[in-house]
Amino acid sequence: MARPAHFPAWLPLLVVLLAAGGATAQTCLTATFTGGRTFLKCNALPVLGASLHWTYHAENGTADIAFRATSGSNGWVAWGINPTGTRMGGSNVFVASQDASGAVSVITTILEGTSPNLGNVSLSFAVPVPASAEYSAGAYTIYATVALPSNSSSQNTVWQAGPSSGGAILPHPTQGQNVLAMQNLDFLSGTGSAASNSRLHRRNLHGVLNAVGWGILIPLGAMIARYLRVFEGADPAWFYVHIACQISGYALGVGGWGLGLKLGSESAGLTYQPHRNIGIAIFALATLQVFALFLRPDPKNKYRVYWNVYHHSIGYSVIVLAIVNIFKGLNILKPATGWKTGYIVIIAILGGVALVLEAITWAIVLRRRKRNHSYGNGTNGNGLQL
Repeated sequence: MARPAHFPAWLPLLVVLLAAGGATAQTCLTATFTGGRTFLKCNALPVLGASLHWTYHAENGTADIAFRATSGSNGWVAWGINPTGTRMGGSNVFVASQDASGAVSVITTILEGTSPNLGNVSLSFAVPVPASAEYSAGAYTIYATVALPSNSSSQNTVWQAGPSSGGAILPHPTQGQNVLAMQNLDFLSGTGSAASNSRLHRRNLHGVLNAVGWGILIPLGAMIARYLRVFEGADPAWFYVHIACQISGYALGVGGWGLGLKLGSESAGLTYQPHRNIGIAIFALATLQVFALFLRPDPKNKYRVYWNVYHHSIGYSVIVLAIVNIFKGLNILKPATGWKTGYIVIIAILGGVALVLEAITWAIVLRRRKRNHSYGNGTNGNGLQL
C-alpha cells in the first residue's frame, strides 16, 4: 500500500496515459499535408489511429477535410457522414485503397447495410471538390470538400479500416475498435462526442454483471453449499448464505443477460452467435433452478434423491457454461489484459480453495463414518451427501 511519503502506485500509469494522450494531440496539431494544404481544426479520433483535419466555411455550409488513418499498404480506410443515424448503416463514405499495382484511389459509396455493395456511386450530399487520396509513411490520407447535410455544422461521422487483397476491399473486423468508430462532430466549434461511449459503457457493464453474477457468485454459492454444510456448527447458516449468493448472482446475471439482448438488438447484422446462444442457455437453466426451489421435497422424502441429482446437474452445468461464456465475452470485448488475467486469478483461487475443502470435508466424512456406523450409507453425518 502506498505511504504518504511515496508517490501513489497508480501515478506512473497516469503519467503514461497523459503523455500518450498529449502525444496523440500533438501529432494531430503538427500534421503536414502535400500540396501546401492547411486546415484550421483537427481532432485525434479515439480509435483506429485516425485523425480528422478540416476547415469549415459557415457562409456556404461546406468543409474542406483531410482524414488520415494508419494502415498497411494492403489495407483500406474510410471516412464519412451518416445523415440519418449514428451507426454505419446509411453512411455516405469515402474509401481509399490501393490496387494490385500500388496505385491509390478513392471511391464514394453509400452503406446500405452491414454487407454493402461498395460500388462507386454519388453521395446524398454534394462534394464540390472531388475526393483524392494518397498513401505515405504507413497512413492513408483522404482529401475532399463536402457540403454538410441540412447545412448543419453538427454531423454524425464514421470511419473505418480493414484489409484488402489484390486491390479488392475485404470486410473489416466486427469487434474491438472497429465497432467503436463513430463520433458526433460539430465542424464549427470543433467539439466531438463519441457516439460509441455510451454503447462501450453498456458493453463493459454487461461483461461485469455477467462475470460477477454467473462467474463468481454462483460458483461461490455452490461451494458454500457443498463444503460448509459438512461442519455441524455451520447449520443452518450455510443454507442462507448459499441462497443469498445464488439469488444475488442470478439477479446480476439476468441484468447482464438482458443488457446483452438490448445491445444485440441495436446491432442488426452483427451477432456473436455462440456467445448469444450460450447466454440464453445459462439464463434458461438458471431460471429452472430458481423454480426448482419451490418444488424441493423434504429431506426424508423418497423423491429427494432425484431432486438432488437434478439440482446438482443443472447447477454445475450453469457454472461450466458461465465460465466458458465469460471468456468468449472477454475475447469479443478485448479489454485491457488485466481484466482477463484478473478473472483467471479469481477462478484459480476458487478452484484451489475447492480442492482444499474437498480433501478436508471428505476426511471429516470418512472419520464420522468410521466413528458412527449409523451414519454410513454414503452420508456425511448430517444425513447430507457430498
